[in-house]
Amino acid sequence: MLVDGQGHAIGTASKTAVHGERTPLHLAFSSYVFDHDGRVLLTRRAAHKLTWPGVWTNSCCGHPLPGESLEHAVGRRLSYELGLTVERVDLMLPGFAYRAVMGNGIVEHELCPVYRVTVSTPATPNPDEVGEILWMPWAEFVAGVRSDLLAISPWCKEQIPLLADLGPDPLRWPGASADDLPPAARAARETP
Repeated sequence: MLVDGQGHAIGTASKTAVHGERTPLHLAFSSYVFDHDGRVLLTRRAAHKLTWPGVWTNSCCGHPLPGESLEHAVGRRLSYELGLTVERVDLMLPGFAYRAVMGNGIVEHELCPVYRVTVSTPATPNPDEVGEILWMPWAEFVAGVRSDLLAISPWCKEQIPLLADLGPDPLRWPGASADDLPPAARAARETP
């Protein structure tokens, strides 16, 4: 779903058509999966991915289908990419957006609300999407990112300080209001 600078839907395009040197702003999501011990699930993007292949990042990112709520898209992609059954999905950063350029000129340009997800089941990575997984204590992950000891995706690097500001225990972060989502995401949420 293509969006304007205020987050209103302005059209749709295929995923392959929008990831290039002139990537238009489009709606996406990022999710951070936690177990009940507060460990975060990190994923290494499959080596054949078009954008940031082989790079470590947050648990799962993706794009909603036209008319699909972001919460549903989060669950759908976590099931497909990691074989996970979602217990709970909570909105954390409703207005997060970023633009990042790879060394080869390919651009990611996303209005990308961020979600916390809790699970009890083990992850089973889909090799079409994920090269490796790693469960890590949240505080250790944040410290590694802040000290530049962990190389991660550019969107994840921007999200970590914002999430860390919510408090030291990710399982106790206060959720954000769905009313603060971009208009395109709110419209999908309201669609039956």
